[in-house]
Amino acid sequence: MQTELSKKLGVEHAIFGFTPFPAVAAAISRAGGFGVLGAVRYTAPDDLKRDLDWVEAHVDGKPYGLDVVMPAKKVEGVTEADVEAMIPEQHRQFVRDTLAKYGVPELAEGEASGWRITGWMEQVARNQLDVAFDYPIRLLANALGSPPADVVARAHEQDVLVAALAGSARHAVKHKEAGIDIVVAQGYEAGGHTGEIASMVLTPEVVDAVHPLPVLAAGGIGSGQQVAAALALGAQGAWLGSLWLTCTEAELTSSAVTRKLLAAGSADTVRSRALTGKPARQLRTEWTDAWDDPSGPGTLPMPLQGLLVAEALTRIQKYEVEPLLGTPVGQIVGRMTSERSVQAVFDDLTRGFEQAVDRMIRIAGRSGK
Repeated sequence: MQTELSKKLGVEHAIFGFTPFPAVAAAISRAGGFGVLGAVRYTAPDDLKRDLDWVEAHVDGKPYGLDVVMPAKKVEGVTEADVEAMIPEQHRQFVRDTLAKYGVPELAEGEASGWRITGWMEQVARNQLDVAFDYPIRLLANALGSPPADVVARAHEQDVLVAALAGSARHAVKHKEAGIDIVVAQGYEAGGHTGEIASMVLTPEVVDAVHPLPVLAAGGIGSGQQVAAALALGAQGAWLGSLWLTCTEAELTSSAVTRKLLAAGSADTVRSRALTGKPARQLRTEWTDAWDDPSGPGTLPMPLQGLLVAEALTRIQKYEVEPLLGTPVGQIVGRMTSERSVQAVFDDLTRGFEQAVDRMIRIAGRSGK
């Protein structure tokens, strides 16, 4: 399962695994893929340093990367407190009323929210990069598109490839013009922030639009057969995120979330702005239904929505209030029916890939006669 890009990065399989969990990222790299650690939750540089130390000690010398959430344009002089002050009272009341309806307990006095969308802020992301560039990362990916030009230049100076996610060919072309090395074509089926175009349509459009840049296919990929399809569409690898959530190495904060993921079908997700203010695919819950209900106040734009719901989501997760409990995940959740190790997932991916390739070789052989 090798491509020109996987050979360039020194990995056995052209599978790039995005995950917020250091143990999963390290296991992906050890299994022959390319582990990419999500940095958005690391608001304190020392926390990121601690986990990168751990990853470095557990990848057995294999390559890995980091994913940040960094705006291309800098907003000067705006603090988190400034943004908090923009949140309307009616939205705060809606959150209080919804939590009260389901009997969600308060946090203990002095206990802080464990979930804050602050990685979008310029200085937070730059602090993360100051830490990351002290490690031998091989790839820097940005979930908000092309990072600022000076960040791209800094990465290239340190021989780090830069990737950016795109939901359309138009966005992908902008990435190419910004000097990005790899475009991740993320389809509508993917977990988290997604666009409107499905992977089967998006991948070849992006491949053609940015040629000869390598493209990774993302969204709805969870089997070796789908990886083979991605390569057949012109991608040089697959970018997988949701599939790792039910791996035994994952450090989900709630066993109830794992149960809900294992029980969910491919139709049990929804693109909702309830999490961050941008459309993000996640498990459909009574929380997402409440925010999408036309009788409610509606969601706020990013980053206001993320700051508004941060404490509420921490309370929902801590007390495992199942009707409201969810997580970002793609439509591939329907294939996630058991807890398996990362290595077991790779064994399944490589087996399915070989079967798909063998089948296509047989078809091509017959048609050539």
